[in-house]
Amino acid sequence: MWHDIRMLNAATNALLGALVLSLFASGIWWAAQRPMFTLKAIRVEAVGEMQLRHVNPSTVRSTAVPRIRGNFFTADLDAVRQAFEAVPWVRKATVRREWPNRLIVQVEEHEALGTWGEDGKLLSVRGDVFTANLAEAEEDGQLAEFDGPDGSEKEVVARYRELRDWFKPIDLVPEAVRLTGRYAWSVRLNNGMTVELGREQSKATLKERVDRLIGIYPQLAQRLQSGIESVDMRYPNGLALKAQGLALGLDGKKRKL
Repeated sequence: MWHDIRMLNAATNALLGALVLSLFASGIWWAAQRPMFTLKAIRVEAVGEMQLRHVNPSTVRSTAVPRIRGNFFTADLDAVRQAFEAVPWVRKATVRREWPNRLIVQVEEHEALGTWGEDGKLLSVRGDVFTANLAEAEEDGQLAEFDGPDGSEKEVVARYRELRDWFKPIDLVPEAVRLTGRYAWSVRLNNGMTVELGREQSKATLKERVDRLIGIYPQLAQRLQSGIESVDMRYPNGLALKAQGLALGLDGKKRKL
């Protein structure tokens, strides 16, 4: 008999516990639906000391806000993050709640380095391809041009930085860098000259070819004042060049013109 009473008490306690939990959950749900928790503001700010240049209230209102659902308690922060990362120029977003009815969104913008391919896409300084207004990207000056196989974006950006350093001794700057499907490199410089560098057979291959060109370039520029259109450095001991109305092949052992 005592056993049955203990079982009955245990069942009663379990039912009471379930009832209390149910009432507690209902109370939380009721409180969470109160108007004071309706989202009143979404504050967008830059990461750290950076300033937002391209993300503005109009783009946020048109792109991100319509995709946000729920209130202070029920808004899915991951969904909010994805909504903001769909805004043009946004590279990364982080979201947190601010009591009682605000969301704070920290945004990191893309920094455009140049264009990628022929589809009007942009390439960032981090090697990320993104889509945004090209005119906005050109506000800071002319963009470099980049192209390469899918997945090679970061490699192309790294090569651009190397080429920029390599050509400093002759005061030339890369304006376009291209990696072909066969992984051959070419660069167009700010004097209009295109340099074919070929495939990277070793870590030193491309640097050695650039150094050979730098060694002879002052003579070429002096003799061919009409302008050099292209130089092919893929020859082991020489080069081939094309200037206006002239095409030459130079043996590496005979560098005098």
